[in-house]
Amino acid sequence: MSNTFFCARTSPLVETIRGPVRGYHDGELDIFKGIPYGQGRRFRAPEPVPAWKEPLDATNYGYVCPLLSMEKPAGELRVPHRYWVQDEDCLNLNVWTPGCDGKRRPVLFWIHGGSYVAGSSIEQLAYEGENMARLGNCVVVSINHRLNILGYLDLSAYGPEYENSGNAGGDDIVLALRWVHENIAAFGGDPDNVTVFGQSGGGAKVTTLLQTPAADGLYHRGIIMSGVIGSLLMDGCGSVRECAEAMMKELGVDGVDGLERAPYAQLAAAYNKVSPALEEQGKGVGCTPTPNRFYLGDPLTNGTGFRPETVKVPLLVGTVFAEFFGFMNGSGTPVSEVLGKEAAEKLLPLFHAAYPGRADGDLLTLDTLFRVPTIAYIKARAAAGGDVYSYLFQQDFPINGRTTAWHCADIPFFFHNAELVPACHFDGAAALEERIFQAVMRFARSGEPGWPASTPEEERTLLFGPEDRLVVNHDHELVTSLEPLVEQLMARMKDTQVQH
Repeated sequence: MSNTFFCARTSPLVETIRGPVRGYHDGELDIFKGIPYGQGRRFRAPEPVPAWKEPLDATNYGYVCPLLSMEKPAGELRVPHRYWVQDEDCLNLNVWTPGCDGKRRPVLFWIHGGSYVAGSSIEQLAYEGENMARLGNCVVVSINHRLNILGYLDLSAYGPEYENSGNAGGDDIVLALRWVHENIAAFGGDPDNVTVFGQSGGGAKVTTLLQTPAADGLYHRGIIMSGVIGSLLMDGCGSVRECAEAMMKELGVDGVDGLERAPYAQLAAAYNKVSPALEEQGKGVGCTPTPNRFYLGDPLTNGTGFRPETVKVPLLVGTVFAEFFGFMNGSGTPVSEVLGKEAAEKLLPLFHAAYPGRADGDLLTLDTLFRVPTIAYIKARAAAGGDVYSYLFQQDFPINGRTTAWHCADIPFFFHNAELVPACHFDGAAALEERIFQAVMRFARSGEPGWPASTPEEERTLLFGPEDRLVVNHDHELVTSLEPLVEQLMARMKDTQVQH
């Protein structure tokens, strides 16, 4: 196949079940952007798009879901971003493939982060699929779907047509997976070997797919990157009727049809005005999945655990060393000043046993918000009979002298996109990137990444860093002891902006 760029009227052209799409060829890859996989009336379940006859131009990214507020760019050395045109007509996907040739390559289906309220398939530069598709000889798909009040506002109290409005965004993801199942063979992918993977909110969406019966059989492996978040991203709690009625009053409309007709900017402004007070009162305000017959709820809190239908789906699950604390600028404050002398004397020996060679101050950036629930998830998943593989990314970066790994720091290495992130341009980055990427591709092909699965008694974690190391339960006592002090650690994050 040619390494040069070309884009002709008839090539590269793929016939999907809805109609032909035309992309472009560049650097050994055929690339298609902005393919519509569905359409969704506000608060309703998505539907397939009408068929078309003439080739659809798939050379431009599609709309991304509207956000609740304008985001201010920050932290671009760590997490370089790209902002795009927003519109509710956002059910589209992108495909990178080595060839539309009928070969059955592994498919990696990327779900972006940003909790359930923000983000997009192209928000981070590191989400680009070219290097993964080319170097991994695989097909990469990334999607946009409905978010925030468009995707996760439970209005089921207002009629059967809104029965699953609290999971409309999840329904979008299922529809996109169905599109992959029906069409990806024509793009050189294997519909029987689909790995869903995502980071932060995207990782959490992988956990919800495992609990969503409609998605069964549409994917075969899962990668959850910093996506088991416990109380930070819990399922929706109860009806949002009070919130909906407060929005109606703010907008001066009657009924859900008034919310459906309101311009999005006005709808978002009304929600932003009324929801904080209701949330403080413990009332439901949406923006996270709603447990119901479509989505059976978080397996750690729903009382029934993992669904037997998906418990055998192999999972690769992990976190990074500092997560949110990695966005802080180091102050060199002694551990005893932050945690107290008694706690420091107890924790520092545990810390150095878990992470030999690290400075004392690194303890103050060690994540427990993600790590503790991730340990619990891995243990429960293994106890249920699942094959679950654990990793922890602990590479430091040359920012402010030396900075521990932040939330999103592992994404460029999974995609083989370290070249696109300034902070990843350090000695040893290429070798680390290759080791991580090969583990990801091995998992996508075979369901195991190259180290043993965890058991209920042993979490076998691959520590990715300057020198990779396989450890067993290395930090369990440490994070259990540190977790009660997390509020003292969080207090140091005042005015720190977390990136997604």
